[in-house]
Amino acid sequence: MNGDHKIARRHRDRLALIYLRQSTAAQVRDNTESTMRQYALADTAVTLGWDRSQVLVLDGDLGQSGRSTRGRRDFKEVVAKVCENQAGLLFVLEASRLSRNSADFQRLLEFCQVTDTLIADADGVYDLRDFNDQLLLGFKGTMSAVELHILAQRMHEAKKAAARRGELRMSLPIGYVYDPDGQVVMDPDQEVQAAIADLFGAFQATGTCCGVVRAFRDRRFPTHGQNWTGEVAWMRLRQSQAHAILRNPTYTGAYVSGRVKSERVIDEDGNIRTRSVELPPEHWEVVIHDHHVGYITWDAFGANQRQLADNRTQRGARPPREGSALLQGVVACGHCGTGMGVTYSSSGAAHYRCRSRLDENHTPGCRSVSAAVVDPLVEHRLLDIVTPDQIALAQAAADELNQRETRALRAFELRVERARYEASRAERAFNLCEPENRLVARSLEQRWEAKLAVVAEAESALHAQVAQRPPLPDTATLETLAADLRRLWNEPTTSPRDRKRILRTLINDVTLTSDPSGDEIRVGIRWRAGSHEEQLATRTRMRTNRDAVELIRQRKNEGMRDSDIAEELRSLGLRTARGHEFGRHDVRNVRHSIGLARPSPLQPGELTVHEVAARLGVKPGTIYYWLRTGDIPHRKPATGAVCIPFTADIEAGLRARPAMARLIAPAQPTRLSPGLLN
Repeated sequence: MNGDHKIARRHRDRLALIYLRQSTAAQVRDNTESTMRQYALADTAVTLGWDRSQVLVLDGDLGQSGRSTRGRRDFKEVVAKVCENQAGLLFVLEASRLSRNSADFQRLLEFCQVTDTLIADADGVYDLRDFNDQLLLGFKGTMSAVELHILAQRMHEAKKAAARRGELRMSLPIGYVYDPDGQVVMDPDQEVQAAIADLFGAFQATGTCCGVVRAFRDRRFPTHGQNWTGEVAWMRLRQSQAHAILRNPTYTGAYVSGRVKSERVIDEDGNIRTRSVELPPEHWEVVIHDHHVGYITWDAFGANQRQLADNRTQRGARPPREGSALLQGVVACGHCGTGMGVTYSSSGAAHYRCRSRLDENHTPGCRSVSAAVVDPLVEHRLLDIVTPDQIALAQAAADELNQRETRALRAFELRVERARYEASRAERAFNLCEPENRLVARSLEQRWEAKLAVVAEAESALHAQVAQRPPLPDTATLETLAADLRRLWNEPTTSPRDRKRILRTLINDVTLTSDPSGDEIRVGIRWRAGSHEEQLATRTRMRTNRDAVELIRQRKNEGMRDSDIAEELRSLGLRTARGHEFGRHDVRNVRHSIGLARPSPLQPGELTVHEVAARLGVKPGTIYYWLRTGDIPHRKPATGAVCIPFTADIEAGLRARPAMARLIAPAQPTRLSPGLLN
């Protein structure tokens, strides 16, 4: 080998690393000769003087790209052993096996130069401390990176050219296959076609992916089998699968390429990663309309994308939900302009609450409004605006319902037809079997019985679907219902979500502005047509029974305690504004609301226990002791407070008692002048 004279004893005392790499698993599977040549480098290292035990073969990066170090554990081990001065020779079939990234390649060369590690390939041995060898290897590394770029660009341009002609074959979504001529056609299985068509119909009816999944909860849905063998598997529809189908423009009959682009980013760990970024439709590279037969139109696809965007609550969208609040998602605060959210109490009552309260950016006017106050007003205006002569629309809705039910029924019929066909095949296979071959006949018989069980299950599901199909009203009944939109609105079968969707077709948004000092709420309605109007709603306030308020006022003026007043109210059967029995805190709240503070139990000349203790300079416990022994006269009104008539005679008597003088601080210490002591 060229340059083997550069190998010294110090190199043979260390490991000889044999590094193997091929870019893809397909290369490992198909290019076996290249793999064998790389493994044979271990024998070459032995001929160069290394002991077999000192030769380490690293083949963990077979099937890994050399574009970066991501996922290449053996390359990282090579770098580690070189840096730890354990490697004397690094053997590769060619320089591009190490790395096709110039930065990684040059960094490895620098490590080998510092640790005196030789690098060998099919052309010879290189000593990185020699400038000529360093220059030659550096040039080889640069050429490998350039070669990768040229190959990638050439293949990418070829793919783009084929895509512009609509001839680049891509994996097709469920519902489409390639015919023998390479053309995109609908799956010939009518059950698959019916399922795809019903999915788009269910989304048009419900407007959400969750609604589509609920529509298919009793039906199977087709999906690609494992390993994309072309077989169709049937399972429950998942929300992610429904979302992917609704987002795929292939179902419009258009050939689309360039929906996603790849870009390289640096992650938190400092590694360079490649991520996919979805592009908006106006930036798609290739769009060829009417390329094949579609399930929906291009306009319907655009409407579906707008509906999906409106459903993304993480991006600020506020789609209609199942709650009872009619204005959910379209109501805003008239003081700060922020959208108002909906909260529900334990009893189910809905309130519109300004969202600015959550981040403490609300204005003094921001407050919550009961939905029971504004919803009836907006509902009344909506029903008054809509004229009752929409018979054609109602007829179209009935026709759509009939078609949807027919499609669903057709799916069950196709399922029965498929099951019967499979059972017929199993029967023919059983009849063709020789009776003497019992091992095969027994297996075919079990298969036939299993197919017959599937037929019975499919027929039972079909009968159940027919039985639960609701009868549609005749034309006369439909005209009567269409003429009475108000009754349709109030029908129990009309869900809150449906009412909200109807409202949003006519109303753009509603603004609520409340007066903190009054009971009126200004309701601003902005219609889709561009007009605006303002209505007034009266806030409903819960008020305590007038008799209870007067009784509380009377008893409090008499000096009764709140707990005693609450007990009397309970005995009379009077309740709070919320319908609860009165308690001490309820009585206090009523007193505060009517401006009735607790009257002072003290009469002129009376003091409390703490006031007497402060006057005498003792602790309150001492005063309570004197009260129990009768040394201090007092009275105790109905409120329970202790009132002490603390006259000058009583104070003087307490201070004059010798037994108690030690407990009492002097009332006013006498300050003596210096002249009195002489």
